[in-house]
Amino acid sequence: MRRDLSIGVVGVGSWGRNHVRVLRSLGVIVAAVCDVNEERARNVAREYGVGRYYTSLDAMLSRESLDAVTICTPSVTHADCAVKALEIGLHTFVEKPLASNVEGCLRIVDAMRSSGRIVMTGFIERFNPAVRKAMELLETDEIGEILMIHGRRIGWWPERIGDVGVVKDTAIHDIDLTRFILKKDPTQVYARGGRHFHKLEDHVQAILSFENGSKAAFIEANWLTPRKKREMELTGSGGVISIKFLTQEVSLEKADMVIEPIVKQEEPLKLELQHFVECVSSGGRPLADAFDGLKAVAIAEAILESIETGRVIELDLKNIV
Repeated sequence: MRRDLSIGVVGVGSWGRNHVRVLRSLGVIVAAVCDVNEERARNVAREYGVGRYYTSLDAMLSRESLDAVTICTPSVTHADCAVKALEIGLHTFVEKPLASNVEGCLRIVDAMRSSGRIVMTGFIERFNPAVRKAMELLETDEIGEILMIHGRRIGWWPERIGDVGVVKDTAIHDIDLTRFILKKDPTQVYARGGRHFHKLEDHVQAILSFENGSKAAFIEANWLTPRKKREMELTGSGGVISIKFLTQEVSLEKADMVIEPIVKQEEPLKLELQHFVECVSSGGRPLADAFDGLKAVAIAEAILESIETGRVIELDLKNIV
């Protein structure tokens, strides 16, 4: 991994600040930060020893000699920020969702192809040690063929969110994980949900069908439940794997035993950004690339369409790009 990489962080609210902290801990050069809030940009730069701060992305991109940027701005700005970075030849990490809609995602994909640079989507749960352990168990056929996945992400509304609802902000993690785990795209979506307290949807229950209904994923998410839960169950023909994302715990249930394998505790964001830096250094393909980001947003939009219409929505993601 190159230690001389020069990276800029765009958007240094609560999550962008974490990007600065982690990148600094990896030993790469955080050359500049950018945020529309000058006080916030200045404070983060001072706290982490970053040389320069900006309130304009155009100014940062024109004045700094960067290799890459990470984008942690509101979702509606992702496409504009990413395209600007790619057009001047920067490798780009974009926090989920890749963009606030499919059109924005396609703009990023087009800019990526034109620039020849890497785009990584911030699907942090792929780097959660508990998910990695679960994938190891699947690879050794511990539960046989996966038949059903149940993802559950519930808890109070995060006040930092305002430009997308619970589907594109929260459920999108499990949308992506079902694709990642099954190594397939869903062919149908049916969902129920709506707005209870918020201007956008704040609760959803969605069924994703795979392989003509032979496999399914049930995704539940809300911003209403007092206690925060982040859990997933993988039901197979020979057992069940349960994942607790927050505590990084995994359990394996089979007919004659229940075991809880040891999971080495690590910070998922550090593993994720380290992977991005390694991909930039080597030219490798990110574990979660722009196409993964695009497909997750397309599925999220199908879920929203199903909520709105009450219909089953057919999907054909093979032809999306």
